[in-house]
Amino acid sequence: MKVCIPTEGSGGLDALVGEHFGHAPTYTIVDTRTGKVEVIPNESEHMGGSGLPAELLARAGVEVLLCSGLGHRAMELLEDRGVRVYVGAHGTAGEAFDSWKRAELRAATTDEDICQEHRFRRQRQRRGHKCPRSGPGQERDTELNCNL
Repeated sequence: MKVCIPTEGSGGLDALVGEHFGHAPTYTIVDTRTGKVEVIPNESEHMGGSGLPAELLARAGVEVLLCSGLGHRAMELLEDRGVRVYVGAHGTAGEAFDSWKRAELRAATTDEDICQEHRFRRQRQRRGHKCPRSGPGQERDTELNCNL
């Protein structure tokens, strides 16, 4: 099974988990059968290329995505391609992968699990908000359903 973690660079399992799925510069993919770790660049339209991140991951054979946060449309596109999504990933890609193996991440199944930044973009821009979606010791903004 191929498991993908959006990452902030080419450091593989040592790279930090990207704050937002579609805007992560790289995707670290772990093949659970072989143990092989591959890092692919995000060449989607979000990063100046073409296509969508969900399409990129589907072409790479990804079956599971571990992320900090993602938007509703990305969630729909991943579900349409049979990719299971888990939210709450933080730290390094290796730490996120280990958290998933210990069943510590949540399966993203409802609007509660989706980053609300897309719904409240203007409010967040005024407040200078970035959505890390999870992490130890972070306060939760219950009005916008997001960690600040």
